[in-house]
Amino acid sequence: MTDKSILDKAIKKYSARHVLERPQAVLFDMDGILYDSMPLHARAWKRMCDLNGIQADENEFYGYEGRTGASTINILFNRQYGHGADDDLCKLLYAQKSEFFKAMPEPAMMPGAKAAVDAVIAAGLRCVLVTGSAQHSVLDRLERDYSGAFSIRVTGLDVKHGKPHPEPFLKGLDKAGIKAWQAVAVDNAPLGVRSAADAGIFTIGVRTGPLPKGALLEAGADIELDSMDECAQMLKWIFNDYERKADFHK
Repeated sequence: MTDKSILDKAIKKYSARHVLERPQAVLFDMDGILYDSMPLHARAWKRMCDLNGIQADENEFYGYEGRTGASTINILFNRQYGHGADDDLCKLLYAQKSEFFKAMPEPAMMPGAKAAVDAVIAAGLRCVLVTGSAQHSVLDRLERDYSGAFSIRVTGLDVKHGKPHPEPFLKGLDKAGIKAWQAVAVDNAPLGVRSAADAGIFTIGVRTGPLPKGALLEAGADIELDSMDECAQMLKWIFNDYERKADFHK
């Protein structure tokens, strides 16, 4: 289990850039954070590539996590053909990938994710979804699995620039009506961590995928954890610290 001293050091370091106020919201990524869905996404992307004669390795799609579908397709096309795909072709190929994904078993909720979301709700804060996905087969489950916690959402259809650009998290802040130093972000991918960090948010990176230790810190995370169970505990520590500060000033 992680040590609370890690949090104290991280907040001190973050405070050199911003003064972290009592959080008003936590911005959660979806795939790899709320659901253990990345292995299925990687498999679906590979099947789409095989169908269309596009060379790809299944594991490479973990590195694209957080990008919009069009962005991922253009990476593949530029590598193989020396040019991107037009909008119509991107839509066609992404639809194929989505159909392959929908035909797979439902991804399980990530262990510890419900506890993390419940900790946010119990503290009286809001949950904000910030995902590069537009996969309705997963998005539609949020209401059922997380009891309506994610009424504020930013998906791949809401942004021009996907992760690692800060636009997704900046849009999440805007929808929640808060500033970066009033929020905490939780993401499991280097591109997502970079997006949140560049938006100025205190960022918790959670290594739920096949990443080497330290990869999320290198990408800009303030804290790197190994599970969503650890994330739930870390969030409780953050909320409790700021509750004590508020009581002290009464």
